[in-house]
Amino acid sequence: MDITGFRADIGEIPVEDNPRIVQQKSRDHYWYSPRLKAELDQVKADIVVSPRSVDEVVTVLSAAFAHNVPVTPRGAGTGNYGQAMPLSGGAILNLMNLDKVISITADRVRAEAGIIMEKLDEAIIHQVNGEIRFHPSTYRMASLGGFVAGGSGGVGSIRWGGLRNFGNILGLKVVTCEAAPRVLDLRGPDILKVAHAYGTNGIIVEVEMPVTTHYDWVDIIVGFDTAYDAIAFAEQVALQDGLLCKEISPVAAPVPYDYFNRHRPYLKSRDQSVVLLMVAPANVEAIVDFTAFHKGDLIFRADTLPAEEKAKVPPVYELAWNHTTLRGLKIDPTITYLQTQYPSLQHVKRIMDIFGDELPMHIEMTKFDGRINFAGLPIVRYTSEERLEEIIRIHEENDCLVFNPHRYTLEEGGMKQTDRAQLAFKREADPKGILNPGKMIAWDDPDFDFDSGRAWLFTGLTKLSGAA
Repeated sequence: MDITGFRADIGEIPVEDNPRIVQQKSRDHYWYSPRLKAELDQVKADIVVSPRSVDEVVTVLSAAFAHNVPVTPRGAGTGNYGQAMPLSGGAILNLMNLDKVISITADRVRAEAGIIMEKLDEAIIHQVNGEIRFHPSTYRMASLGGFVAGGSGGVGSIRWGGLRNFGNILGLKVVTCEAAPRVLDLRGPDILKVAHAYGTNGIIVEVEMPVTTHYDWVDIIVGFDTAYDAIAFAEQVALQDGLLCKEISPVAAPVPYDYFNRHRPYLKSRDQSVVLLMVAPANVEAIVDFTAFHKGDLIFRADTLPAEEKAKVPPVYELAWNHTTLRGLKIDPTITYLQTQYPSLQHVKRIMDIFGDELPMHIEMTKFDGRINFAGLPIVRYTSEERLEEIIRIHEENDCLVFNPHRYTLEEGGMKQTDRAQLAFKREADPKGILNPGKMIAWDDPDFDFDSGRAWLFTGLTKLSGAA
């Protein structure tokens, strides 16, 4: 790795080598996991490079190829699994300067990868009264490219499924890492080669996504005496074809009272579980009636609050998804979380009965292959890595999937297994293997078995520690 030669070749493209800033840009939210915190705390790049255009990205990747400099792409750094952390040092490729909206029509938007998702939606609302289909809970901070490269779904997944469902990404512009980098426009099935690949097989510089109708979504919180009742109600809301919701998230007590500080005045007690809802205005009255029918306690309704009071509370989506865990960590830094999938309400109940308050349940109602799905982000009252592995094993023994957020490779986390097409595309787009190295087991291990279904414990840092 020749950093000096690399810097000379990229000319006047902005570079930062201040140790404090480099360390900051070498971090994402890996510290959600005690295991990743211990393993990745010392990971750091050598420099941060901030291109201002696609042409400058091409220049950076050509220089990286010539001088064997590992390149780890980074958006806003809001991921949770070490996706944006440079395991082999080298250069952080900061893409936040690529923040232009390229085009907006009534049914689609195209923008550069570094644009903040909230800013993108503001432009769409202004121009065509539309919005993107879904977004992470870090909507006000996260970048579009980072969401596509590292995310799976989010607020809106109850209606639109996941990012990798056909039709949810319409096109990607990707730059390869070769002697003469290519700029590729990917469409159709080719999109899946680089979506949720952590930038291991090409740098996403533009994204095209569908636009849907914009609503002034109404935040509603419904309380229940038990977590089971809250989750059962959430399922019933999700099953109602006539109720248009963008977010449905049941959260078990005592999490809402303990962690949702600014909403605590609306809760009746520490024992109250809640369902977080984002509802289209035309359906608010129906939700009120539906809540009464199911004997829920409508404890919060944003559209009835005085403006001054409404401004004091965060939007409901910032209580949901991984913001639930984030709010918890601010109160109790000893907790962590899991990412799970429960086949049915009874599976959720079984897990809650087994673990009780060791695993306060948090569910995100989503749609998966046309069916309502219980996507879990339960809080874990962490005691040891051994107990965490036991909790995972018990889930799997009860036919509940775990997408392990305590691993940083594609195969061990949200993807479970690397897709053959992604690996093949990496061979074409990154022949030296210097794009976000250490994140794809199938690249580093020639004996990788695509069909094993195993959750690999990968010693990527060990293997990389002696890399030239």
